[in-house]
Amino acid sequence: MSRDPAAARAVALRYTGQGAPRVTAKADGALVEAMLALAERHGVPRHRDPALAALLARVELDAEIPPALYAAVAAVLALIYAAAEGREA
Repeated sequence: MSRDPAAARAVALRYTGQGAPRVTAKADGALVEAMLALAERHGVPRHRDPALAALLARVELDAEIPPALYAAVAAVLALIYAAAEGREA
């Protein structure tokens, strides 16, 4: 049984409120579990979206996400902020 390559991918974003969010880390294959464990250990929120991760993985490290991904990333950020405040988005 083969695994979906998109499912074995993780991308970290950083958003400071200025400019667009930036890709700060990427992992695929065996490194995904380590990246996710590190995020959990440091209290970094996680969201599973293999299709969005595949698109974000094409962005260079430390580069802002492209305008075409603004809406999708904004929706994820809204979910994360809402969860942090204990409410639904």
